[in-house]
Amino acid sequence: MAMDGGRQRNAFITGANIGQANLLVKALSTRGWRVFAGVLPAAPTDLVNGPNVVVVDQDVSSDDSVKSSAEVVTRALDGAGLDLLMNVAGVANIGTGVIEGAKFADVQRLFNINLFGQLRVLQAFLPLIRKNAPGSRIANYSSGAILANPVGAGAYNMTKHAIHGMTLTLRHELAPFGIQVTSIIPGGVLTAMSANAHANTRKTWNEQPEAVRRVYEPHLGQVMMQVLPDMLEKSGATPEQALAGTLEILAKKKWKPMEYLGRDVKPMGLMRRLLSDVQLEALMRSTFKIPSYKAG
Repeated sequence: MAMDGGRQRNAFITGANIGQANLLVKALSTRGWRVFAGVLPAAPTDLVNGPNVVVVDQDVSSDDSVKSSAEVVTRALDGAGLDLLMNVAGVANIGTGVIEGAKFADVQRLFNINLFGQLRVLQAFLPLIRKNAPGSRIANYSSGAILANPVGAGAYNMTKHAIHGMTLTLRHELAPFGIQVTSIIPGGVLTAMSANAHANTRKTWNEQPEAVRRVYEPHLGQVMMQVLPDMLEKSGATPEQALAGTLEILAKKKWKPMEYLGRDVKPMGLMRRLLSDVQLEALMRSTFKIPSYKAG
């Protein structure tokens, strides 16, 4: 996986302080890749510079930070290019709750990190990816939320739909160069944060405007605070399982527009192909126990 005609392959991975990106940096570097790890400045991380790891400060929400990180990588490559760009950085705990009660400033911040962060990175690093074309690749992290569309995560879901839309256009625009692009569609991953899913969901729900809670809680309170956290705990992948699945995706010779990652999201990918939009929506409402309107 790491050598291309005797040449060491180069990757840049965003959001590598912790989580899946952190594990990917370690996995690829031990397999012979030289990995540039984008890390949020001043945030905790166990990554250190080594023979195959170059730690690069990068705040994807900042134009200047992303441009500076690209300059650092360009100098380090010394005329070479990148074989792989993985847009992993993102957050999920901003702008949560039903759409009617979402704080607009929080939604804007979420878009600035999740969507515009990926766009900044793409614009800054595409010259390096193009330099190693044909054969270089880009993986943008979307989410299984774009298949399930869970209540209470509308703002997050919007950013991930937009990321996938961006990916589909990139596939057309970069095809003439021999550059492959995919949306990685992960399901739930059992992290330290998701281990407290019930408490976290209750906390974010209580931060919604009281008037909004009164309207929605009788209908969707159990869905958001019980059904969805229960499903995550039951079917979410471990970090190790998610890493193994990502490495399988990277080993594929040809990427599909969407590459599913996780035991909970792969069946939804199959259902998306077999069912109509109306049928899939009905199945999701039944699965999430979303009540139907009752007249009278």
